[in-house]
Amino acid sequence: MWPFTKPRTGTAAQFAAGTPVLIVSVVVLLALVSGAGMTWLPLLAAGPALAATTSRPRGVLCVGFLGAVLGAALGVRDGVPGRELAIVLSALGAVTLASAMASGLRVRRERVLAAVRSVAEAAQHALLKPVPARVGPFQVAVRYSAAAAEARIGGDLYALVPTPYGVRVIVGDVRGKGLPAVGTAALVLGIFREAAYDEPDLLDVVSRIERSLARNLGSDDFVTAVVAGYPGAGRVEVVNCGHAPPLVVRGSHVLAVEPIHPAPPLGLRGLTGETPSLQVLPFTDGDQLLLYTDGVTEARNHDREFYPLVERVARHISDEPSHTLAALHDELLAHVGGRLHDDAALLLLRKPAAVGSAPVAESQASVGGRLVAQPKHADAAG
Repeated sequence: MWPFTKPRTGTAAQFAAGTPVLIVSVVVLLALVSGAGMTWLPLLAAGPALAATTSRPRGVLCVGFLGAVLGAALGVRDGVPGRELAIVLSALGAVTLASAMASGLRVRRERVLAAVRSVAEAAQHALLKPVPARVGPFQVAVRYSAAAAEARIGGDLYALVPTPYGVRVIVGDVRGKGLPAVGTAALVLGIFREAAYDEPDLLDVVSRIERSLARNLGSDDFVTAVVAGYPGAGRVEVVNCGHAPPLVVRGSHVLAVEPIHPAPPLGLRGLTGETPSLQVLPFTDGDQLLLYTDGVTEARNHDREFYPLVERVARHISDEPSHTLAALHDELLAHVGGRLHDDAALLLLRKPAAVGSAPVAESQASVGGRLVAQPKHADAAG
């Protein structure tokens, strides 16, 4: 679900650890074959220098000591003058000591990074709680990739909670990156999880988030988000605050839920005075709703082409949301060459068809592949 650095296999680790000794052995072999020991002896310093990247300080010192012993033996065998041999061995010793110090610093940084990864992973699980495969009447799947792969956490956010007013979900994207973005994401998710249980009206949930962000964010900060709810009776409610339009998958058709009255991102309502609207869409058995962040649709390949999400969803859609998102995620990584440059989140809900249920007639028009729904404004909520 999240990007993890692939650990070295046992064979690869053993090969990397044995490479410095192999280099020393090759240098000694070349010196023996050519008979020109002094020509090749300075290359012995490559052994401890390389060992600093893979071994601990003790291992570096051992490689340097081995090189010094073999170098001294070669020098004596070939009759190298003592002064020249001493200079070569002194240089080898200096490189060995410097490499051992570098190895110690590397080991310390690796320990710090391991601690940071552990904390980040704990924060990831606390902030973006794992979503079960089944929530209320829905099958659910989530895929999340942070651009900062070492930290495993970014500014994208999502949450899905069952409430007395039906299942409610949010997917959003915080402006910026790093710890400030993570703090804002935590604030939004905390307010959403509380307000989703308290507020019967979805627009009031959004208003609670807006008021809190207005008090806590800077003037240049904001959050784009889509908040959706399933109050039941075959319909879904959507509030879009400056975010990428969700996709409704109905059979083989993929339709973008474009906001009829675009609203500003969360945290900016005070600057524009515009309020979000509530769109009500039919959502029947077999329908699917895909929410995502712009890290998906703005991902570019080597030719600077955007990832065609709508087209690929139509290609990979299935009755198992986890299979659909796995295929989309793998294809997204292939599209960008294996590494994302922005956080990317995908959340897919599917309403399984009830056994023996009759199809529900659609009461909504689709214009040009874009879903049109009757809006309800925040100032008319209730």
